[in-house]
This record gives sequence, C-alpha cells and structure tokens, in this order.
Amino acid sequence: MVKAQFYLPDTQNGYYRGTRFDWSGVISNLEYQGHRYFGPWFTKTDRAVSDFIYKGTDIIAGPCSAITGPVEEFSTDGKALGYDEAKPGATFVKIGVGVLRKPKDGGSYSPFRLYEIVDPGTWKVQTKDEWIEFTHEVADPVSGFAYHYLKTIRLTKGRPEMVMDHTLKNTSKRPMATSVYNHNFLVLDGQPPGPDFVLKAPFEIKTKQALDKTLAEVRGNQFVYLKALKDKESVYTEWQGFGSGAADYRFTIENKKVGAGLHITGDRPLARVVLWSIRTVLSLEPYVAMTIEPGQEFTWQYTYTFYVIDNKK
Repeated sequence: MVKAQFYLPDTQNGYYRGTRFDWSGVISNLEYQGHRYFGPWFTKTDRAVSDFIYKGTDIIAGPCSAITGPVEEFSTDGKALGYDEAKPGATFVKIGVGVLRKPKDGGSYSPFRLYEIVDPGTWKVQTKDEWIEFTHEVADPVSGFAYHYLKTIRLTKGRPEMVMDHTLKNTSKRPMATSVYNHNFLVLDGQPPGPDFVLKAPFEIKTKQALDKTLAEVRGNQFVYLKALKDKESVYTEWQGFGSGAADYRFTIENKKVGAGLHITGDRPLARVVLWSIRTVLSLEPYVAMTIEPGQEFTWQYTYTFYVIDNKK
C-alpha cells in the first residue's frame, strides 16, 4: 500500500511559501513496501540563499528551492506570465503561486528570487482517504491574466499507483502560453545517484550537453551513473530523441541495491526533458507545453507506479 503525506497551501504558516513552485500537492513523505521515495533532499534552509549551497556536510536550500516530492513549476520561456511586459513595481502571475510584484529595480526574472506576493489567490482543499483535491483561483487586473486551476492526486485502490490529474482553465481575455514540468525530487531510500540506479526511456537517449564521462553515460535507451555522486558532484543534461506523441512520456527509475523503482507516465507529448542530480537527490524533469485560449482549458495527467524487485533471483 502506498502512503503519502502532504504539506497544504497556507500563506501564513505553510511549509513552502516560495514563489517558484506550485503550492499544491507538495508531498512531504511517500512510502511503499518499506521504501521511501520522496522526502527532503536538503538538510537546512536559509532565506538568504538563492537556490542551494553546500556548507560543510550540509546542503542548505533557499526559500524558493526548499521543497520536496514530485512538485511542479510553470514557466513561459523560463519566466512567469507577464513578467517581461510588467513595469518595475507592477504585477505579474506565477501559476500555482499567485500575483507577484516585479521589483522596483526591474531586472531579469529568476525562479530563485523570492518575489513579493501581492495576492495569493484563493485556495480550497478537499480530502478523502485515497485522494486530495486542490483548487486555485487567481485574477490579476494589471497583467490581465486569470485562471482556475484544479489538481487532484489519488492513490489507486488495490494498486501501488498514484495519479495526478490537472485542469488549467484560462479565465482571462488573453491567450495563456506556458509550460509545466515536474521536478520529481527522488530520494529513494537515501541512496546517492550512482551505479545502482538505471533510468530507462522508450526512445534512444541523446544528450544536449556533453556528459562528464567519469560520472555518467548513455547506453541506448538507458542512462547510467558510473560512480556514486559525492561532495559537490552533479550531473545535469537535457535528453533528446523523443518523438511528438505522448507515448514517449514513459520513464522507469530503478535501484537494484534497494530493490525498488517506479514508472512515471504522462498523457501529453514531451516538450523537454531535463535530468539533474546531486549526491542526495535524482530529478528527472519532463516538460509539457500548452497554449490556452480565453475561456478554454487544458488537461494533463501523470501516473506513478511503484514496485519492488527480488534481488535474490
């Protein structure tokens, strides 16, 4: 049986009040058959930190990156909705967060900067034993963007499966072009990314950035680590080679040492795939792109299937 615990959106006392990630569906802990899949990848937090830093044996995350689980971020060309057109001091919209203020000094958008939240919108949460539902209503009269966002996460009865359903409706009078990715902060049993892990895709993997050949390599449709990451070592690359259909949104991450893994599937075509990992976390980040006309909506779904393997065979 899959067990999951959530942090709820709360503007005053919420665990996550950063302005980068969607506040809904933040999983503090997820376990299946004695294996922990999601939980903290950092040891401390500090509001003065931008993304994260190493300090001694600690990994210290800033307020916009200190989050856990399969969390999502919306971005339009790497920025929030309406940021470029907003004048200094005016407002823009970050989906899943609310209406934010552009600093008076202007400057380029950064997902690691903590922006002032002018209006967090209206959050509603409903729960049952096997599902939790989040709704978020946001309207910004200055930028003209407005939306109704619904996310439902359910544990499938009788199966080791978690399904995340989303509906984003454009309630404004202007088109809404954005993308969303899931960061998938995987911390499987505290194992460092290394040779015990194998990642599989349904396509021949090509990497946009050259890999450090001492750390990782591609073997056809598999991505493998050549050594366990330690200290400040990291692996970052974009995967290429996927097609234009949703069939390629299908990934497997498995660790043979602990005998556990998961399948991640989506029902929309991939727009981009990023892999990022440091010694405490492995993140496979698939992107989905969307353009929503006024009054229209866009839906997407992820399915996580957890499994264990018998290493004795």
